[in-house]
Amino acid sequence: CPVCGDQIAAQRGLCLTCWSELAIPGEPVCALCQRPFADAVVAEKGALCGPCLAKPPRHDGIAAGTLYTEPSRKLVLALKHGGRIALASTMAPLIAARLPEFAEPPLLVPVPLHRWRLWRRGFNQAAVLARELERLGKGRLLVDALVRTKATRALGGLGRRERERMLRGAIAVRQTRRETIKGRDMVLVDDVFTSGATSDACVRAFKRTGARSVVVACFARVLDDPHSLTGQKRSPEAATAPGDA
Repeated sequence: CPVCGDQIAAQRGLCLTCWSELAIPGEPVCALCQRPFADAVVAEKGALCGPCLAKPPRHDGIAAGTLYTEPSRKLVLALKHGGRIALASTMAPLIAARLPEFAEPPLLVPVPLHRWRLWRRGFNQAAVLARELERLGKGRLLVDALVRTKATRALGGLGRRERERMLRGAIAVRQTRRETIKGRDMVLVDDVFTSGATSDACVRAFKRTGARSVVVACFARVLDDPHSLTGQKRSPEAATAPGDA
């Protein structure tokens, strides 16, 4: 098992215990960002969460395979920093199950890494996940649609305002892909959704280019409200989500 190390019959997933400890988002959720409501909340269909009411997001929905807890954190770190890219075939189906239906296949675009970070790591974990989503029939991969125009420090541990400041002007649509994106539905793929600053910069670039809609797809979503995990198993050791630059 890639999470706990126990023996399993075949290397195609997790052991039963670790599967059961993954926090899978479920109803009731915010109609716009799919943030889970607490169990005590009786939410009508179409209800919006407090953050979306206070500041409506630019995106058109979030499709998160899991909530960010200790098991999902270990999978993300093993993929991103452990180089275990084969884990993407286990993680991507959980994302695919949360994606909405589109009138036509959307364009799958990974959150980009700056070329120096890509050179050091050797791969973009978001692109690996996007490739698996394409194999699952969830859209057409457009791996180079976004580009990091400047290098920024790692975003882990920074607040949303600091992340937004670091990312200002750092992400743009590649000039040769602008016509392809106009009028299309987009799925922005990343491993972790933390503050939303990175995805917001990408969504802004897509919308300015003329994209019809942009859904943010991620494997693990960090929730700032621990009460949102009511009814879900959550490890007390879950650490702050990692962030890329």
